[in-house]
Amino acid sequence: MNAAAAKSEHPLWVYPEKNPAMLQSIISEFNIHPVTAQILLSRGFKKLEEIHEFLYAKLPNLYEPDLFPEMNQAIERILVAIEKKESILVYGDNDVDGMTAAALLTEFLRDVGAKIYVHIPHRNILKKSLIGDALQFAKRHQCQLLITVDCGITAAKEIQEVVEQGIDVIVTDHHEPTSKIPNCVATLNPKLINSPYPNRDITGVGVAFKLAHGLLNQLIENEKIGPTKIDLKNYLDLVALGTIADMGSLKGENRILVRYGLKQMKKMKRIGLAKLFQVSELEQSELSPIEIASKIVPRLNSLGRIADPIKGVQLLLIRDAKEAENLAKELDINNLERQKIERKASEEIEEYLFQHREVLADKAIFLYSEKWHPGIIAILSARIAKQYNRPTLIMSIEEGIGKGSIRTIPEFPLLPLLKANEELLINFGGHDYAAGFTIRQENIPIFQKIFLKAAEAQLQDQDVSVKLYLDAKIHFNELTFDFMESLNLLEPFGHDNSPPILYTDAKQIWPPKIVGKYHLKLFLEEGDRMLEGIAFGMADRKEEIRHKDIPLRIAFTPHVNLFQNKASIQLQIRDFQDLRK
Repeated sequence: MNAAAAKSEHPLWVYPEKNPAMLQSIISEFNIHPVTAQILLSRGFKKLEEIHEFLYAKLPNLYEPDLFPEMNQAIERILVAIEKKESILVYGDNDVDGMTAAALLTEFLRDVGAKIYVHIPHRNILKKSLIGDALQFAKRHQCQLLITVDCGITAAKEIQEVVEQGIDVIVTDHHEPTSKIPNCVATLNPKLINSPYPNRDITGVGVAFKLAHGLLNQLIENEKIGPTKIDLKNYLDLVALGTIADMGSLKGENRILVRYGLKQMKKMKRIGLAKLFQVSELEQSELSPIEIASKIVPRLNSLGRIADPIKGVQLLLIRDAKEAENLAKELDINNLERQKIERKASEEIEEYLFQHREVLADKAIFLYSEKWHPGIIAILSARIAKQYNRPTLIMSIEEGIGKGSIRTIPEFPLLPLLKANEELLINFGGHDYAAGFTIRQENIPIFQKIFLKAAEAQLQDQDVSVKLYLDAKIHFNELTFDFMESLNLLEPFGHDNSPPILYTDAKQIWPPKIVGKYHLKLFLEEGDRMLEGIAFGMADRKEEIRHKDIPLRIAFTPHVNLFQNKASIQLQIRDFQDLRK
């Protein structure tokens, strides 16, 4: 990659909101550090009740599954299938949310005596209809009931074909519906119009968990199983993994599911996951959403991108330690191959953007190629959208069909645009901020013009400026181990609940050092305390501050660093400003 192309603009610092009266109320009510209280204020909490729920909500605070309007119909149909010993096909999307949802529902239904098949489609097959693939599988295995997980809401026409073949369908999904809802036994989706389910941000695996919860309640009520036979907490590791992978908002119900799911994960009872942690060199103490998203999710996703995603479900369900170890190693090898393919495409894109800087004059990025593997375009679009803070569409073309992945910024939701132009698309699905679609090659130039024109019309210059949102000001003498302990109240950190970014003014007492080729080590003093900071990927900024005794304003996230059994507080530098300028 061209080093110059890899640079992104300095972010615009957005300082925290000030509300002294509310700040004092939070400090008094919860007896927490003033900086921790300011972080909560900066995150948009307006009421003490909201903060209490955020900090202390427990499993009994989860919403009841029957808040899904068609939950009873879904449960009744599954109970009939169990009673009649009908074959059921669980059919999932081919990302980690889909894999975990499929594994959860398969394991649960087998535990309650159902006859289950499970199938996941290949991501890199540019098919018009993945549900058609499910129909063929269901017919081959004589399944009378098809349950979709993390997919199906946008496939009304295809599901109608399945129903006409005499196979009942239950759709469980969390993606935005299109204009036509599938005609089937039941549709469980929190985003249906007028749905009373309070958590619109629940993921595909979360909806699958709700179906399992509702079914278990009914089985106990019908005295088909005892109340202690199945513990739903055993499935929460899968819920946490899928929610983290699909960037589910870590607020409200999702936060409860992930918090308790991480506790379940740390018990290492799921042998396949335990082996995957081993090959990923991830220790039990390091199991956090951020580590899981960076080390575990890519390995599982590599199957859906360049290999066979059903192996992800198999790994999550496997009971044999040796088989689990072999499969985990296979995933690791697949991930290395995926990284190689992704790196090549990333370098091509960055080189193109460096050679064609006029592309960045637009308020959106739209790139397509016949060279790029369809399995990696989602990763590429997410990375470029984040780097340049613009709606980004990356497309792979194969045999006259384009497969596109879009990631965007909050000011430019995607689904209204996709719905308004659905006659140009073969199909589409996803969320307002992450979507995918397929399109005939001859329609790509038309859609490109529409996409770029819409971004230009809807977005202002400040919308596409890269921003750094600061949570609170702090002094070095406040950065104690007690303070770091108080930050644990805010965990788990992840999407919509990112690690806090603090700021202060400090003096650089020695020139910075480059470490590991790309990173910058800073030596900082504020008051009578000196701390070290690491600025990842900022080695190119060494010349800006190459002298000692420079006054800096630094934005950072504090970490407890363990080295040779000695703990110290280190700063992860997010950005810095030279106060002399």
